[in-house]
Amino acid sequence: MILYLDTSSLVKLYVEEEESLKVADLVRSSKVTGTSLVAYAEARAAFARRFRENAFTPREYKRLTSSFNEDWDNYLIVRVTKELVRQAGDLAEKHELRGFDAIHLSSAVTLREELSTRIIFSCFDEKLQIASHVEELDQPE
Repeated sequence: MILYLDTSSLVKLYVEEEESLKVADLVRSSKVTGTSLVAYAEARAAFARRFRENAFTPREYKRLTSSFNEDWDNYLIVRVTKELVRQAGDLAEKHELRGFDAIHLSSAVTLREELSTRIIFSCFDEKLQIASHVEELDQPE
């Protein structure tokens, strides 16, 4: 199985939040874990925001970002192409999604089409979750 993580799921691997254990279990049980190229900037922005909010000490923040940077090359990264962005625009319109949510959905759909395999789509946004179901991506159990 290939697991696709949007940024809300990806961040839970590095920051202890509700459902962090669930995401970690999904990653352990998957053959491959993928995400969009845009998730890097989104995750780093989320980490930095939490740091500014004093959620981490400087040492914890440095360890967190180092760990994330080391892991990044182990993810299957879906590149953002002109075609993917156009599809994301269509999906944003169809499902009333925000821009980056539409890019994540388009990335997972593209991955499924390119690899002709089952994709489990993990996110923590209700509207995006519903849209991924409509687009026939599998849901975590």
